[in-house]
Amino acid sequence: MTFIRKVKTASGATAVQIVRKESGRIVQVDHIGSAHTKEQLETLVILAKKRLIGNQIIMFPEHEPPKIILKKPVSRLLFDVLASQYASLGFQAVKDKVFSYLCLARMVEPVSKLDSIRVIEELGVGTLSNAGIHRCLKRIIGKDYRKIVTDLCFAHAEKRLALVLYDVTSLYFEIQKEDEFRKSGMSKERRLEPQIIIGLLVNQQGFPLQIHSFEGNTAETKTILPVMEAFKKEHGLINITVVADAAMLSKNNLEALEKAGYTYIVGSKLQKIPYDIAEYRKTSTLSDLQIITTNLTDKKRIIYQYREKRATLDLRNIEKQVKKAQEVVMGTRTDKRTKFLTQTTKNRILNQKLIEKAKSLIGIKGYVTNLLLPDQEIVSLYHELWQVEKAFRMSKSDLKARPIFHHRRDSIEAHLTIVFTALAVSKSMEKLTGITIKRFIKTIRPIRTGNVIINGKEYQTEAEMFPEVKKIMDKLQRGY
Repeated sequence: MTFIRKVKTASGATAVQIVRKESGRIVQVDHIGSAHTKEQLETLVILAKKRLIGNQIIMFPEHEPPKIILKKPVSRLLFDVLASQYASLGFQAVKDKVFSYLCLARMVEPVSKLDSIRVIEELGVGTLSNAGIHRCLKRIIGKDYRKIVTDLCFAHAEKRLALVLYDVTSLYFEIQKEDEFRKSGMSKERRLEPQIIIGLLVNQQGFPLQIHSFEGNTAETKTILPVMEAFKKEHGLINITVVADAAMLSKNNLEALEKAGYTYIVGSKLQKIPYDIAEYRKTSTLSDLQIITTNLTDKKRIIYQYREKRATLDLRNIEKQVKKAQEVVMGTRTDKRTKFLTQTTKNRILNQKLIEKAKSLIGIKGYVTNLLLPDQEIVSLYHELWQVEKAFRMSKSDLKARPIFHHRRDSIEAHLTIVFTALAVSKSMEKLTGITIKRFIKTIRPIRTGNVIINGKEYQTEAEMFPEVKKIMDKLQRGY
């Protein structure tokens, strides 16, 4: 026997189910849905009756089969969750719905501004026009939305802010001719197109604090001081430690940072075997995680650490480069620029001296600092730099900050403000859920809601919560 039953749930809703019994025992229960209103209950009962009848021919129908029309389903649940997190960071202070839609749409599916209209429609929050989006880009610059957003990001991270991480990257443009802003320079992606340089400042957890752009031919070492000074001045900071990689290391930079009152941890470029390590190796062998320190001044020192794992990786890379150079010498490879290769007017030979020098440095990493903390703690703090690298990877892949198709600098800066805001919401979501924003979107986006029209009357459907989704929602603690 198969029948329809209605039962009360723990949340107070009424569940509609199709139940099948055999020999007085329930052997199957199909859950149709849960209703919170009388209208929803009527809709679910109609749907249950239709499913119960299936393809059977009704000889004596009591009613005509209901005419059911499904209107366009939308990912409203996804939008509500993202919008809630956007608001929790205080970004509603911007007071621009179009801006918030563009930021959230970039998290869901990073596409062109024009195609963002489609994404926003799929989220069920209305329709935007191309002209409306471009008006928004002008407001972003005219009303300085970036200042509002970065102030809110600082307020969110201020309580735990004692150390900031800084790194730069390059973003290229699909153009051939450079201008005053987009210039050819040293590209991290080895591209030839005009580019700009982006400096990103994040806290120890990778939450973004500030973003700055520079002309494409600006040297990395010339970006850190302007960014840090602007950050310090804007927020009235006194004691702050900056962590940056070896690309930021220059004598002028370190002197300027010290003069400005900063403490720092900066990666050290090893051009030759450090004296203290060379002396130590005369009588002993370096062991895994061993640290040797060289004092430069009363406050400044270089910390060298040897790691076996790094040594194995370094040696493997050296062997690959040597093999590549050997192939060039033998004429089986035609690379013009090859490491460990010396080219004379007559022939090409392996540079054995350079090879031996590289092998003497395997496994060793240096850290320059004026911070009065234990050596191992300095090393651990430097390793947090992967957080800013992770943030750059997210902005370039998940949020697709590159390539940029805007032409005017104002539009480019507006685009970067949208990406920066989306990055802040994404990092906040990741911290709360424990999963990447990419996986979060992939999990929640397929859950659709919408309206159905039954016999001319419209009813709103609710989203069905799968166990994985419910678990994520519980972590967010937003009442879903």
